[in-house]
Amino acid sequence: MEALIQALSGLLLKAVPTIILLIFVHFYLKIVLFRPLQEIRRKRREATEGTLQAAQKNRELAAEKAAMYDLALKEARAEMYREQEEAHRQWLEQQTSRIEEARQHARAIVKDAAQKLDAEVAEARRDLASRSQMLALQIVETLTSGKRAA
Repeated sequence: MEALIQALSGLLLKAVPTIILLIFVHFYLKIVLFRPLQEIRRKRREATEGTLQAAQKNRELAAEKAAMYDLALKEARAEMYREQEEAHRQWLEQQTSRIEEARQHARAIVKDAAQKLDAEVAEARRDLASRSQMLALQIVETLTSGKRAA
C-alpha cells in the first residue's frame, strides 16, 4: 500500500507542472479570449436589443400614424357626406322654391285669365242684353208696323 501511495505521489508530483500549466492556460484564455468574446457578445446583444426596441417603437409609431390616417380618412369622408347632404338639401330647397314660384305664376295666370273671362262674359252679357233689347224693339216695331199694314 505504501508503494501505491508513493507511486501516486510520484504521479501527482509529475502532474503538478501540467496542472499549473492548465491553470495558467485557463486564466490566459479567460483574459485573452473569453473576456473579449463576452464583451463582443454583450455589445452585440445590446445592439440587437436596441435595434429590436427601435423596431418596436417604429412599429408602434407606424400603427399610431395608421390609426391617425384612418381617423382623418373617416373624418374626411364624414365631411364629404355632410357637404353632399347640404348640397342635396340646398338643391331640394331651390327646386321647392322654383316649384312654388311656378305655382304662384300659374295661379296668377289663371287668375288673370279668369278675370279676363269674367270681363268678357260680362261684356258679352251686356252686349247680349243690348242686342236683345234692340231685337225686341225691332220685333215690336215689325209687329206694330205689320198691323198697320193690315
